Formats: sequence, structure tokens, C-alpha cells
Amino acid sequence: MTESRALTRRLGTRDAVVIGLGSMIGAGVFSAFGPAAAAAGTGLLIGLVLAAGVAYCNATASAQLAAEYPTSGGTYVYGRERLGEWWGFVAGWGFVVGKTASCAAMALTFAAYAIDGPRWLERAVAAFAVLVLAAVNLRGITRTAALARILVAVSILALAVVVAAIATSGDAHSANLGSLSALGSGGAYGVLQSAGLLFFAFAGYARVATLGEEVLDPGRTIPRAILIALAVTVAVYLVVAVAVLLAAGPARLGAGTTPIATAVDAVGAEWASRVVQIGAAVASLGSLLALIAGLGRTTLAMARTADLPRWLASVHPTTGVPDHAELAVALVVTVLVLTSDLRGAIGFSSFGVLVYYAVANAAAFTQETAHRRFPRALQAVGFAACLTLVATLPLSSVVAGVIVFAAGIAGRLLMLRRRSTGIMRGNPRP
Repeated sequence: MTESRALTRRLGTRDAVVIGLGSMIGAGVFSAFGPAAAAAGTGLLIGLVLAAGVAYCNATASAQLAAEYPTSGGTYVYGRERLGEWWGFVAGWGFVVGKTASCAAMALTFAAYAIDGPRWLERAVAAFAVLVLAAVNLRGITRTAALARILVAVSILALAVVVAAIATSGDAHSANLGSLSALGSGGAYGVLQSAGLLFFAFAGYARVATLGEEVLDPGRTIPRAILIALAVTVAVYLVVAVAVLLAAGPARLGAGTTPIATAVDAVGAEWASRVVQIGAAVASLGSLLALIAGLGRTTLAMARTADLPRWLASVHPTTGVPDHAELAVALVVTVLVLTSDLRGAIGFSSFGVLVYYAVANAAAFTQETAHRRFPRALQAVGFAACLTLVATLPLSSVVAGVIVFAAGIAGRLLMLRRRSTGIMRGNPRP
């Protein structure tokens, strides 16, 4: 059996906040407003507020749990500790499949903005990006945090330029928002669906919790970092959402796949198009970098308990990173990039991650008073909201999610049966 060493604590509050920001202010902000506008029109603003509210509930649950269980694995570990092995497995499986799809989507988004060429070339560039960032992660978590600082700074600068270009163009009109009644033009279902889709852009706020074994003073650092990163991201998204709606209106945003670029073009600010291109490419790389790191840690945690192959529980003796897990993640994502389509990735990712956070809320609800930092009602609201948003995602995403979860559960049942048979025969599995 491969020995699994403990990871090294190297991250302070600033680094943890930056990794959280790098996970959220990424490709999602450059892509999620399009499908959200198609679902709810101007009502995407309500959807954004709802998504932020659900994210806040989930963030408080994750922060509270991470302070009590400062180890790698996030909700996979919390679910096992508070609710039982099956709850932990469902959370871990949801994170792995959802975020693996997100990695492929981020890589493909990067390639789409970075180059103008045939599909095969885009896929090749996306696969190369995955391998390069996996190599960065393998050099150590401090290298990951250092690169994340640069990528976050460039992403926020690009968004600031976009907002400034729209604000100074003279072609942004409040008429594009419509009257107050336009907020409900998509109906309750459309608004909820937009919230579920926009949740994709928020879903990195608890990434630092999956790095809990590498954070200094986790009881203090993790809760602060999660809430600070979420607050900054909500403010940025609200400003950008209002700006792009004023520039292009919901119909035009919903008709394309690059809503930020569409908004810039709508106000005639061609000079900013290149900034959008660079910002989207860099933001995609930032998200991909943090996603690979988080996936590696959750995979490590699941391998330690034999919910995934034990080989994946390796920790490199020099760099202190889960090397086998990150190599496996990079390989799977590369295969997806070369074979899958970007279409539907946002909805599928949201399905898996919302299930993951539903388990986080359920686990936090059971915590004792000594470990409680937030009202229990927040976890009840968060749990119900996650399940509601899952149900309102596009049907294709729901069907695909159910099938993949069923496959994961069936695989674990088979594994448990084989393990039980081995024990009965006097040959226990490690």
C-alpha cells in the first residue's frame, strides 16, 4: 500500500483568500451570464442575488466545518465525520465529477479565447494548458498560490476595464434593463434556473477548505478567508452584471456564448475587446489552476479511506503535494478536453457541486454548540436551497448528473461487496 504522509501547512490568510478568489473570479464570470440571461432575462439579477445567498449559507457551513476538521478533503471528510460514510462518499463523488467537468470547461474556455483556429487546435491548446498547470501544482502549494495572485490581479483588472469601457461609452442605456416587471419575465422557474447556473461562477469559494491540511492556524484562517473571498466576488459580479445588461440587454447576452465580449461590442468599445480576450483566457487559467489543486486534495482524502484506489493517497516527500492524485486528475481532464464538448458543462458542474454543498449544510447542521460559529438556520436554508436549485437546472444536466451519481454509488457498492467477501475468506483488503 502506498504510504500517505501529512501535507505541510504553508498558507496564510492572504494566500487562502487569493486561492478562493482565483477559484471564483475565473471563466464563470466570462461565460455564465449568457445562459443565465437566456433563462431569466433581466431576472438574472435576482438569480445572482439568490446564488450569492445560497453561496453565503454554504460558505458559513464550510467555514464552520473546516475549523473543526482542518484536513484535506473538504465536505467529503465532513460528511463522513458528521453523517456517515455514504454521505461523505456522495459529497466527494459530487465534487470530483462536477469539478472534473469544470476543469475541462475552463480549459476549453481558455483555448477559445486564446486562439482563433480550428476545433482540433483549440483542444490541443486546452490539453497543453491542463498539463502545464498540473506541473505547477506538483511543484508545491506555495507555487500555486503565487501564480494565483498574478492571475487574479489580471482577471480583476480586465473586468475593471470592461466596466469602465461600458460606463464611458455613452451607449449603455437603462432601457436595456426594462421596467421592474422585466425582472420577472423569465418566471420563477427561469429565475431559479439562472441562480443555479450562476452558482457555477461562485462555486470556488470554499476551495480553501479542501486545502485545510496546508493552512496555517486553520481555525482562524479558513473561516476568514472563505467569507472575505466570497464578499469580494459578490461585489465584483454585481457590478459586472449590471454593466453588461445596460450595454447589451438580456436578449443579446443570452444569444451568445461570450457575454462580456458581446457587451463590449454592443457599446462600440472595440479597443476593449482585446482586454476581454486576455482577461477571459487568464481567468480561465486561474480557475483551472485552483480546480486542479482542490480536486487533487479531495481525491487524496477519498483514497485514504479506500473510496478511491489507495495508489492515489501518495504525498510527495519533497514538495508535500498529493502527486499521484494530481497526475490522475490531469490525465482524466486531458481526456475530457480532447473528447468532450463545452456545451452543458456549466449545468452538469452545478449539479455535482450543489449536491456537495447540500451535504456540507447537513453536516454543519449537526455540529455541537462548541464548534458552531453561525446560526443553525443558515444550514437548513442552505440545504433546502441547494436541492431546489438542483431540481431547476436544465433537464439534460439533471439526467446526466443522476446517471453519473448512480454509477458512482453502484461502483462503491461493488467495492464494498468485494471487500466484505475478502474479509470472510480471511484476506482483508487494506
